[in-house]
Amino acid sequence: MFLGFFEALRAERVPVSLREFLSFLEAMRAGLVTYDVEAFYYLARATLVKDERHIDRFDRAFAAAFEGLERISEEAVVEALDLPDDWLRKMAEKHLTEAERAEIEALGGFDKLMETLRERLAEQKGRHQGGSKWIGTAGTSPFGAWGYNPEGVRIGQDRSRHQRAVKVWDRRDFRNLDDDVEIGTRNIKVALKRLRRWARDGAIEELDLDGTVRATAEHGYLDVKTRPERRNAVRVLLFLDVGGSMDPHVKVVEELFSAARSEFRHLEHYYFHNCPYEGLWRDNRRRWTEQVPTWDVLHTYGPEWKCIFVGDAAMSPYEIAMPGGANEHWNAEAGEVWLRRMAAQWPDSLWINPTPHGHWDYSPSIGMVADILGAQRMVPMTLEGLTAGMRVLGR
Repeated sequence: MFLGFFEALRAERVPVSLREFLSFLEAMRAGLVTYDVEAFYYLARATLVKDERHIDRFDRAFAAAFEGLERISEEAVVEALDLPDDWLRKMAEKHLTEAERAEIEALGGFDKLMETLRERLAEQKGRHQGGSKWIGTAGTSPFGAWGYNPEGVRIGQDRSRHQRAVKVWDRRDFRNLDDDVEIGTRNIKVALKRLRRWARDGAIEELDLDGTVRATAEHGYLDVKTRPERRNAVRVLLFLDVGGSMDPHVKVVEELFSAARSEFRHLEHYYFHNCPYEGLWRDNRRRWTEQVPTWDVLHTYGPEWKCIFVGDAAMSPYEIAMPGGANEHWNAEAGEVWLRRMAAQWPDSLWINPTPHGHWDYSPSIGMVADILGAQRMVPMTLEGLTAGMRVLGR
């Protein structure tokens, strides 16, 4: 019965294998979830999704394959009533308190409620607004949506209002997370985690379980061992383009900066405008009074540092190719000269471009920067682009 689900996953490009699908079927056969749509969703996702990037695709496939679980029309309720009574009773026990169940019993009981629903569906011929009997909206009938009744069956309503329905037919909306969607801080962290080199240094503050077991066995008494916490030892230099055409990208660059600060223990950052020249700065409010000579930065950080530029690379070609081409000051040497010096000092370099990849061909300067650093070293600011970039830096 789940072959349609498997085909929907393939149609949405979720890389699920036959072995994983068989594991999912085995879990269902073992009865790990019963009578619980949400638990079924999480079980399917845990067994069939290997990467967080594919969660959004999985959600679309799930919605397509199990559309009846998202929203049930009034016409479809007739078929739903063929479900076993014990299934419906279990749902009632889950969603109602003892006092609410007692109130339902006092009003005729669950059997009476479902019997009445069948009768109303058989009698009703069209949509009904308000009232206290028919299946409709904004009334006090036990059946329908946007009304109130202490023993209701909610039909066609996208969320709960009073949390009092016996059976909740709700539409589910899941989180959006995919390779090429607009990214946020959490998604960026997922990609940045791929750039890691673990090391143990600093204070001895973490329990060494294996060492403790070994020492205890050797000495015959509890001998607790500790060790330095394992940390990401990658060192990252972040150069951020600010102002001008980067203004529309401020939010996503802020998210990238926040994620990088969280992920990399060794992180240094500098700002530039359009293209790096002879001066960089750390505080945009003092960009003209407290610049750091680019030569000093080149001599301070060794080649083991990973160099990441963040900018749209959208500028006049003269700003890259010609002395004096900068739009805010006279640059004695072309921007290309400084870019090549930085790429030579830090061979592991990457340019992250927030401009959509499909627009790159419309800006000659983007192609010029990509040629200087290397075609694979400019990536779009999508989850897929960041993931590819981290692989380049991690080689």
